[in-house]
Amino acid sequence: MTAKTSPESPLPIRSVLQMVAQWIGRLGTVWVEGQITELTARGGTVFLTLRDPVANVSARVLCSRSVYEATVPRPVDGARVVMHVKADFYVNKGSFAFTALEIRPVGIGELLARLERLRQTLAAEGLFNVERKRRLPFLPRNIGLICGRGSAAERDVLENARRRWPAVRFTVEPVAVQGPYAVAEIIEALRKLDADPGIDVIIIARGGGSLEDLLPFSDEALVRAVAACRTPVVSAIGHEQDTPLLDLVADLRASTPTDAAKKVVPDVGEELALIHQLRERGRRVIGGWIARESAWLEAVRSRPSLADPLREIDRRAEQIDSLRDRSRRCLAGMLDRAADSLEHLRARLVALSPAATLQRGYAIVQRPSGEVVRLAGEVRPGDELSVRFSDDRVTVIASDQG
Repeated sequence: MTAKTSPESPLPIRSVLQMVAQWIGRLGTVWVEGQITELTARGGTVFLTLRDPVANVSARVLCSRSVYEATVPRPVDGARVVMHVKADFYVNKGSFAFTALEIRPVGIGELLARLERLRQTLAAEGLFNVERKRRLPFLPRNIGLICGRGSAAERDVLENARRRWPAVRFTVEPVAVQGPYAVAEIIEALRKLDADPGIDVIIIARGGGSLEDLLPFSDEALVRAVAACRTPVVSAIGHEQDTPLLDLVADLRASTPTDAAKKVVPDVGEELALIHQLRERGRRVIGGWIARESAWLEAVRSRPSLADPLREIDRRAEQIDSLRDRSRRCLAGMLDRAADSLEHLRARLVALSPAATLQRGYAIVQRPSGEVVRLAGEVRPGDELSVRFSDDRVTVIASDQG
């Protein structure tokens, strides 16, 4: 329904408010979830404020005493509830409120079931995978700390970290760590620290508490904000047995805020002791190596070839002289044996030589062509012959045989 109005024909405020009431009345009844704050009872009516568990949104709720007292256990400030409400717009005051028709407390079992369903959904998306978790720097320059204002968690982290490494620096972002404003403030602080390039690691810390107190650290919006951070995030929520979803998505889980300080900041005493041990180990290794090399060098120097190099030269010279003398003796022996053999051959040659025969008074008859005449029958009268003696020769003419 749209009303036609103008400066000349305006609608009375009551008419406008009545139209608003009609529009709101069309909503009917709905089930809503929230956290109760500012609960007061006056007469037969209970007044309370129902806040959204994540966003900074709230609405007034009116509840009759009968409905309130019929709820077991009775709701108190800070309780999570589900309400069956009807939206009402009060024309006389121009105000809006819900009227509660039924209130059901959100039990621990139901909360755990919701958290398990959310955990399975986020795990299926890969937000808890080990592969996406980043390693923390060995020595962070500046640590972002998100914790409660003036909380014991803040004191534990700061004192233990500075005791381990006095030069460590912190940027502390105090936030609400429970209640309806916790999630929004933690996400805003997380985004602020993540945008700072000087922050090397972020710690989200809170002391122990009930399941309801730790619910903000299992909120889906906060879990996704941590998964989207470029800076490594450490979760230090509650005690060892507390496991909010933030522990699963964080790059490192610490059992307590004190444990977070120990895991993020190295202990200067331990590091100095480690450096001392490594230096001593290095000294021993280098000293052992030098000792082994020195022993090897000393052994090499003690060898005769290096201890007295001239002795080796003398020994080699003696070997050369010995080999030279031996070769001379061998060569002389060989020459003597060759001379004896030559002499024997010469004697044999002389003995078998025709010259030796001629010296004993024999002669050799030859034709002018040099052919030796062996038989007298081969010579005819008138043949010219040469008779060779040991010293000279004569030419003769053959005559008839006598």
